[in-house]
Amino acid sequence: MSSCQNHKHCINDALESAHKICIDRKLRLTTLREQVLRLIWQSHQPLGAYDLLDMLAHESSRRVAPPTVYRALEFLLDVGLIHRINSLNAYIGCPSPSTEHPSYFLICTQCKTASECNSSNLSLHIESLGKEQGFMIQKQWLEVLGLCQECQEENQKESDGQSPSETNPS
Repeated sequence: MSSCQNHKHCINDALESAHKICIDRKLRLTTLREQVLRLIWQSHQPLGAYDLLDMLAHESSRRVAPPTVYRALEFLLDVGLIHRINSLNAYIGCPSPSTEHPSYFLICTQCKTASECNSSNLSLHIESLGKEQGFMIQKQWLEVLGLCQECQEENQKESDGQSPSETNPS
């Protein structure tokens, strides 16, 4: 579901943006914050804090306590480098951290990938609905659960009686 075809390039772009934003805002991107950001970008799947703790334990001989990871996540959220996907209690990298924007996510319930979508039409419609109700919107995000194209195709092949390995001969 992710449009990124080269994860290393994606990760490098995210880290480069993070460094630039932190320099511009006179913020400190510590080694741990950078590690957490790198891990979040590696899979393009939302990761929970304890998933990150496990991954950090494999990368380092130094034990990292949960509050430390939560502080790193809070920093990355505050700066806009990541988003929190509330329905999954997990985090995903933000592809456009230099601009504040509403967060809309398509989340596959089968493979757990998530992609961020930008829609000015949807944003305007939500703002209009809020105004109609006399409601001042302070922040908006939307999480849509369903099946990504790859999982739909895989499910269709399985329902047609083909195993996934039959369709991709080596």
